[in-house]
Amino acid sequence: MPDVRLASPRGKWILLTTVLGSSMALLDSTVVNVALPRIGRDLDTDLAALQWTVNAYLLTLAGLILLGGSLGDHYGRRKVFVIGVVWFAVASLLCGIAPNAGVLVAARALQGVGGALLTPGSLALIQASFHPDDRGRAVGLWSGFGGMGAAVGPFLGGWLVDGPGWRWVFLLNVPLAVVCVPVALRHVPESDGRPVRASATGTVTGDATEGAAGPPQGRFDVLGAFLGALALALVTYALIEARSGPVGVVTGAAVAGLLAGVAFVAVERRRPDPMLPLDIFASRQFTAVNLVTLCVYAAFGGFFFLSAVQLQVVVGWSALGAGTALLPTTVLMLLLSARSGELAEQIGPRIPLTVGPLLCAAGMLLMLRVGPGASYTTDVLPAVLVLGCGMVALVAPLTATVLASVDVARAGVASGVNNAAARAAGLVAVAALPLLTGMSSEAYRSAPAFDEAFQRAMVLCAAVLVVGAVVAFTTVRRPAPGCRRPECRTHGSVLAPPLEGERTKGRLS
Repeated sequence: MPDVRLASPRGKWILLTTVLGSSMALLDSTVVNVALPRIGRDLDTDLAALQWTVNAYLLTLAGLILLGGSLGDHYGRRKVFVIGVVWFAVASLLCGIAPNAGVLVAARALQGVGGALLTPGSLALIQASFHPDDRGRAVGLWSGFGGMGAAVGPFLGGWLVDGPGWRWVFLLNVPLAVVCVPVALRHVPESDGRPVRASATGTVTGDATEGAAGPPQGRFDVLGAFLGALALALVTYALIEARSGPVGVVTGAAVAGLLAGVAFVAVERRRPDPMLPLDIFASRQFTAVNLVTLCVYAAFGGFFFLSAVQLQVVVGWSALGAGTALLPTTVLMLLLSARSGELAEQIGPRIPLTVGPLLCAAGMLLMLRVGPGASYTTDVLPAVLVLGCGMVALVAPLTATVLASVDVARAGVASGVNNAAARAAGLVAVAALPLLTGMSSEAYRSAPAFDEAFQRAMVLCAAVLVVGAVVAFTTVRRPAPGCRRPECRTHGSVLAPPLEGERTKGRLS
């Protein structure tokens, strides 16, 4: 049994390491949007390249995050976490020195690979290291500090863009990794997917049944991960290039993406150990909540991609002003997400998952008032506050309902699927919204053109949220008593629901 206590020096080092690691990924997911207009001007590129700057990261992260958790279980969570941190830092350095948009997009894709390795590992390390009496508090501190990192992201990103330059948005990850890696190697115990026990020296080690040796057995679903990422990449390419690319190439990419998706489903159905066990969708509740997730996070992904540009290009604010303007959404989630989860336990998830998306839709419709000469206090702040209240209402109940809709032994997989679905939804939204709103490849250089497309985009995002509310109201039911409850009570990420690890008797993974 893991025996590290939170109050011990080792416990504090473990918490610091995991917070630093997860903060790298959280910071990057929130600060890049603020830097997009400056990146476009400095690299003299079009809107499609800016879309790929966001989507290259989301593509590899969403496609590989389930595989990343499995690698940690097999080879050692600390080892894979450290590899992920180093990989992320090197990719960030490449982003920071990128001479053109092509190199930047490629480096962003590499960043997503690093994120897929370190994001599941940070929580898994906490669950595998701390004594059960301290684990809940450790997870709470980890999610709270991580949320604070997400909250600081837009403010810090705006300051860096206006000051030293957008390249420091990426270069900032390098010193964080320089601190994180040595601390992890020195103070964080290794663990894998086997049951864990404490040795006589206090070191937590993996220990399977008596006489067993080596890491957990099983093959990795590399083919499934490849096909899933390929399907997302091809569909994303088709959506982004549909405005100006060759018709034959775009059509071919769309068809190939759909075929890759069909092949992915076929492979996952036949494998004995799939990355995505399709039978998990036999739970009607699980399927319904993931449909809600797709609607909600598609709208969020589109909103945060476009609004940071709208505030700079159309309203005329600095990057710092645009980043700070969106800060209340994260602050509200940090302050109120735990209470929202408690309320949902009392009244059931159906009402929060219906009211939350409707409030978010209202917030996005209020953004229609944000145009040239907009005032923060009378135009932007009311919209952001309403949106934040909607996010508070729905995020914690959504996570709890996902976990409650499957067997306890599959909670980790269910959470990973839900997190990947949210990121994939944001990926598709960033690719599709400019196409659906008629946004030209040079729209971000023209305030009137971008403002016109932004207005249409907010209406579309609001409509998608209303669909999510209808799905929740008609399908979501109160979970059975005694089901799994989330450990992450505090959450600050606006682009994906929190990851939850798997907890079974004698096993932490």
